[in-house]
Amino acid sequence: MTKVISSTLGYPRIGEKREWKRSLEKFWSEQISEKELLEQTERLRLDNLKKQQALGVDLIPVGDFSLYDHVLDTSIMFGVVPDRFKYDGGKVNLETYFAIARGTKDAVASEMTKWFNTNYHYIVPELENVKPALTENRPLSFYKEAKEKLGIDGKPVILGPITYLKLSKGYDEQDFPTLLQAFIPLYVQLLKELEEAGASWVQIDEPIFGTNLSDEVLAATKQAYKQFDEKVPNLKLILQTYFENIVNYKDVVELPVAAIGIDFVHGESLELLKQHGFPADKVLAAGIVNGRNVWKANLEDKLELLKNIKQYVNNNQLIVQPSSSLLHVPVTTKLEETLDPAIISGLSFADEKLEEIITLSKGLQSGKETISKEIQNNKQQVDDYNNSTNRINERVRRTIEQLDDSDAKRAQPFAERIEKQNEQLKLPLLPTTTIGSLPQTTEVRKTRTKWRKGEITTSQYEQFINNNIDKWITIQEEIGLDVLVHGEFERTDMVEYFGEKLNGFGVTEYGWVQSYGSRCVKPPLIFGDVSFDQPMTVKESVFAQSLTDKPVKGMLTGPTTILNWSFVHDDVPRNTVQNQIAFALRKEVEALEENGIQIIQVDEPALREGLPLDEKKWEAYLNDAVYAFRLATSSVQDHTQIHTHMCYSEFQDIFDAIDALDADVISIETSRSHGEIIGTFEENTYKKEIGLGVYDIHSPRIPDKEEIKQNIVRALKTISAEQFWINPDCGLKTRNQAETIGALTAMTEAAEEIRKEQLAYQKY
Repeated sequence: MTKVISSTLGYPRIGEKREWKRSLEKFWSEQISEKELLEQTERLRLDNLKKQQALGVDLIPVGDFSLYDHVLDTSIMFGVVPDRFKYDGGKVNLETYFAIARGTKDAVASEMTKWFNTNYHYIVPELENVKPALTENRPLSFYKEAKEKLGIDGKPVILGPITYLKLSKGYDEQDFPTLLQAFIPLYVQLLKELEEAGASWVQIDEPIFGTNLSDEVLAATKQAYKQFDEKVPNLKLILQTYFENIVNYKDVVELPVAAIGIDFVHGESLELLKQHGFPADKVLAAGIVNGRNVWKANLEDKLELLKNIKQYVNNNQLIVQPSSSLLHVPVTTKLEETLDPAIISGLSFADEKLEEIITLSKGLQSGKETISKEIQNNKQQVDDYNNSTNRINERVRRTIEQLDDSDAKRAQPFAERIEKQNEQLKLPLLPTTTIGSLPQTTEVRKTRTKWRKGEITTSQYEQFINNNIDKWITIQEEIGLDVLVHGEFERTDMVEYFGEKLNGFGVTEYGWVQSYGSRCVKPPLIFGDVSFDQPMTVKESVFAQSLTDKPVKGMLTGPTTILNWSFVHDDVPRNTVQNQIAFALRKEVEALEENGIQIIQVDEPALREGLPLDEKKWEAYLNDAVYAFRLATSSVQDHTQIHTHMCYSEFQDIFDAIDALDADVISIETSRSHGEIIGTFEENTYKKEIGLGVYDIHSPRIPDKEEIKQNIVRALKTISAEQFWINPDCGLKTRNQAETIGALTAMTEAAEEIRKEQLAYQKY
């Protein structure tokens, strides 16, 4: 019998306690040298490999580790460096690498956007004026490292050329086939060098095949993979797809590769397999353990799924693996001590998922009886979780079932509301504001930790938070902002905070995952029906408003973002959970309004990222997201102004949905994408008010006034001054005080100068 092979597609980079993050940030702050950074991250990388080796994984990925982002790694490997970074060929040094990601004083960072429908952000390659060349074979270096230092014959992981180019910018779509041909020889050289070094399997990631591709792209794809097969015939390539089923299934599975990796957790892959079969000359790499969620797999059900899949595979050629890279889940559950034990019993992070893969591989290979003990333990753990207290709230379920369209509609249309809002708020032309959060200093984080550990009292902690609010209200007034924020100093994260306050949520201690760069987030667990308990943000918002005559925004995270940035158990439909969250937020919105808060911002930065990869499924998703937002925000009075914020999305795809949200003001990222979003508003009529972010907060560089003025002036060519708000791209949590004050001062000065110009023009 042919052996059932176990595999994984990628492992978390960050370390059990975010050691990776700390090394990076120490390097950026010049506390450690480049040599020390590389030594520390090498130890972490090798430890990750040792874990997988000890568990008995057959195909261990190498080259999945990154110092920032795997797409950026691919760019520098091929010398894809924008002109503004003054790269002159050869291996890209670390200074340039981080400059592309974070910007410098003289060069803005490359655009950053979401990796398909996840909360991971990648650095967008810029192909304009680029002549690609293989500057270094990174997968080869990682392959040799694993082999020489640990005796691991690893599986190099490469981002495939189709996905890489489709995620890039700086070329016309009709040039795709020509551009692809420029990269193919580089991929061939890379693969040949891996083959010569002894690699047997190579994983080529092509998640783009989960999306709708044109006939021209598919034709170019066939030509590319034909060349791989001809030039490197003895290397076993795994064409790896994930996140959903393959849209062009029949075309993709016929590509000349040794194996096809398919996601059997999301989408309709099993139905496609039954309908179209699978090529007899290929290995099927079946992703059957969810690589994007944290709930324990039902081993008995998964084994039955594998047996079903096995019917379509020739000669038992099967690889058992997760549905995607484990980059999207935390490292291990072993550090979790504060959660309800029943909830912990239902969790499976990266290490536990690997154990599930090993167990399922053994059961498929040698029979169910060989893993009977593991199945029995798994069943008990799943049952303990399913039967845990506080999971089901019948009152909430009845309330959600009784909702209809009238519950998600403002009393009056925007045109009538805005007149009342203008009369009440009396804001100037081109009002200035921020997105919400202000710098979370080391002192803020340490004080929160002391409070959580009981080292200071709740009264002392609240006084500390109030002191920070008071300080920053004063700073904002001195800077000259028109609409202020309280700063969110009491919040760890814009989703986790609400997870700690709402019923039906649980929060881990070490459940961190990478979002962008060194920024890690800790998604809460939605394990039961969600409901409102008591006001969550009113105290801080009211205190901030008491310190100033200027309006202070109430700040909430929207229902779709909370859903998409949480780990949601799948025994209740996602749109039902979404509406439960929305109804709970509705009560918070009403509480803020009742306490005199005139502007309430409900952020939805993750609205677009949840879009299904298959465009045919978009309408249903967007309708659910729009309904949930309106359910959360529609019960306020006409004079209460509802804001929302979105970041790093291709807004042209969801313009109608943005309009349908019926928010009075929307703020959108635009600076890293160099104002490209403005084109969407040139092609579409938008009558509500809008703020296009005028500078990038993810970079430590402080923009000057003239740079910001250029961004404002460009926007005003498309959007009237009466509609336009001036704000940064996103929240300022990750910036320090000097960076924040410097950038906001430049922003308000730019706004004031243009405001005077506009008012002077309007007189004539």
